[in-house]
Amino acid sequence: MKSLEWTSNIEHTDRRVAVCGDWHGNIGWARMLARALPALAPDITTLLHLGDWWMPPGLVDEAFAETAVDRIYVTLGNHEPWNEITPLLDKHPGKAVRISTLIWLLPRPAHLTIGGRSVLSLGGASSVDRESRQEGLTWWPDEAITEDHVAAAIAGGPADLMLTHESPAKTPVRAVREILRMNPHWFTKSALEASAASRARVSEVWDAVHPELLAHGHMHVAGGGKTEDGRRVASLGREGQEWNLGILDMETLRMATPSLAIIRGRAEQP
Repeated sequence: MKSLEWTSNIEHTDRRVAVCGDWHGNIGWARMLARALPALAPDITTLLHLGDWWMPPGLVDEAFAETAVDRIYVTLGNHEPWNEITPLLDKHPGKAVRISTLIWLLPRPAHLTIGGRSVLSLGGASSVDRESRQEGLTWWPDEAITEDHVAAAIAGGPADLMLTHESPAKTPVRAVREILRMNPHWFTKSALEASAASRARVSEVWDAVHPELLAHGHMHVAGGGKTEDGRRVASLGREGQEWNLGILDMETLRMATPSLAIIRGRAEQP
């Protein structure tokens, strides 16, 4: 992985962008979305990815070559090759780094302006399955959201849109609350405690910058909700699930989520 370009100034005039949840290195899924996007939203030039990316850069470039998408900004998740990413970001502190024709890895945190809206990206999350992974091979402590990340995100001031991989604590999304309550995969007490601490850090930033919309992945469930003070949260599904793709209007911050049936149907059209 090499840094081809880097910048601390990301500003675009896009009226609509694509937002995607976890892909987990699934190039077949990326190709399906790339085939569907020109029919669903031919005006989209920017894709915002919410982490657990770990994609082959050259194949992603090839997949989107015949679309209007000319930049993909990645808010990093927990399941990433941090052994390659950390040295790259440390070499260019506070800067987004381009690693292929299309792909930019965002620092933690990152501040962007899109369509006149202020956007805060806060990457990282806690791996609840880390006890089944090997440190230095499939898991790295670098995934964690740190107090320094939190302080820097808050110091950037209010944001209209917040992009994270981790869910905030006390989420208004019922589907996420149910997963946390039921623990269907039987994650251990220590893993759940680390996850709760990570969500608390996201919430600290969320409460401070008070975005109209927060979009996240990680939980592998589709759903939305609104807090009593009017803040909205969108949880995007993983690859192959409903709500993996959202089309976000940057003026209204309203998101349309085409169904799997529509995505597959559009992808199969000549």
